[in-house]
Amino acid sequence: MEMDRAEMEKRKQMVLDMCTCKSCPSFVECGEEGGFCFVTIGKSGCISEEKGCICGGCPVYEKMELSKMYYCLRGSEKEQT
Repeated sequence: MEMDRAEMEKRKQMVLDMCTCKSCPSFVECGEEGGFCFVTIGKSGCISEEKGCICGGCPVYEKMELSKMYYCLRGSEKEQT
């Protein structure tokens, strides 16, 4: 089922509010907010090296029933499928 634009923005904001990307060893500070697991955000434009991954412990991971890792480098759940 497709989400309308308002619902997509609401979910994106929820992801950003709960996101723990900035605590990750792989995170590079360059002005990105994180939320790389969310389909409309996708991969980081700054992170280029896997230095450890905390995706599995993120509240977004559980709430959205995610199963992949390293969203910052590999893309959203949908992109990794």
